[in-house]
Amino acid sequence: MVPLGATALSTPTRRAEEDEVFGRIRGWQRRHWRDRSKAERVELQSLITWYVSSWVFYATWLLMPLAGGLRHTPGALTLGGLLALLGALQCVWANLLTRPALDHYLGRRALSGRRMLPPFLLLAAALVLVLVLQVTGSAESFTCRLALGAHVVAYGMTYALTVPVRAFLNRGALFGLGTVAVFAPFTEHAVELLLVAFLVLFGVFFSLVAARCGAWTLSVLWEAERAREVEARLAVAEERLRFGRDLHDVMGRNLAVIALKSELAVQLARRGRPEAVEQMIEVQRIAQESQREVRDVVRGYRAADLGVELAGAHGVLTAAGIDCEVSGETAGLPGEVQSALGWVVREATTNVLRHGDPRRCTVVLRAIEGRAVLTVENDGAVPGADGAGSGRGSGLAGLRERLAAVDGTLTAGPVDGGRFRVVAQVPVVGGARLGRCGGRRGRRER
Repeated sequence: MVPLGATALSTPTRRAEEDEVFGRIRGWQRRHWRDRSKAERVELQSLITWYVSSWVFYATWLLMPLAGGLRHTPGALTLGGLLALLGALQCVWANLLTRPALDHYLGRRALSGRRMLPPFLLLAAALVLVLVLQVTGSAESFTCRLALGAHVVAYGMTYALTVPVRAFLNRGALFGLGTVAVFAPFTEHAVELLLVAFLVLFGVFFSLVAARCGAWTLSVLWEAERAREVEARLAVAEERLRFGRDLHDVMGRNLAVIALKSELAVQLARRGRPEAVEQMIEVQRIAQESQREVRDVVRGYRAADLGVELAGAHGVLTAAGIDCEVSGETAGLPGEVQSALGWVVREATTNVLRHGDPRRCTVVLRAIEGRAVLTVENDGAVPGADGAGSGRGSGLAGLRERLAAVDGTLTAGPVDGGRFRVVAQVPVVGGARLGRCGGRRGRRER
């Protein structure tokens, strides 16, 4: 019997070991799955499917028929073992060449035709062994046909990605005719010869459909991914242009006024007029005002248009592939309230893009009992990744400080269903009412 003390001590140790194992599994998922984009996940899934498919055909069309249809003689067992070995090597080569062949199809890098020579030689050797098994009567006829079909599928799924469809079909038809011609002298019944042609052609068409359809889907998905990246860059460029226009609006007029008043002060000073001092004082005042306005633009304290921020959030999230719905109107809101809520929209949008794997996001602006309430909610939230910053003016902590300046409040945290919700409430001074709610909706490309 195990002592009671030993059991009590071993239970926490066992739990710690289990936690460590599950922690490693979760870490692997984050590194190798969650860190990937949607297109990368689909590509990895397709590659795994192709890897497994060749081995499935190897097990069901080659190993299992050989185990039941091979004669128990030394010669037959030797030939069957060699054929099984060739099949395993064919699958290994197929797995090694699947990624390079896919890269060749997607235009990432070219695949040399010489790399397809070893699997072709393995296919030719398998054809010879199958013919020997049939001629010597070492295996049943149907077993030989299935073994040949398994080799064709393993070779064809990789080869289909390296040549055009028409070339693949033409060469597959030639290979089928050649195989029928080789087996014809050693086949007694026409039905068996038709079975050879059927299995070879089935292997050709199956490998073509399985490989090309999956690769074509991946190419379309990557094109959509690149289009979304371009849209996101355009959205960022548009935001930079908007900032440039704001800065130009602030500095352009003021600099022109400063230049004119400075020139006027110079002319008055040359004439000995006392008004030159007043003009220079005005120049100093305009320069200080311009300096303050530039700081406001850079820091984002300038009164923002909440409607523009809502439209920008809708455009950026939609460009990132997120199903985004924005509802609510900003009519009637004071400028300081719009500025504060605009910062909430901007920071919440940034957190949605940075944290988790969101598929849907809703932004709702409404009036409740004299308060403007802005709610931003998204799914796919990662526990602990709330985006709250500790520094002033950054993250959710900075938003609380900005809202406190207008007597507003901010609550943020996870809710049921793996969602994250940010709610900002600001009192509307003077009983102003929000306009009638409207809406924008963006659909993510699937």
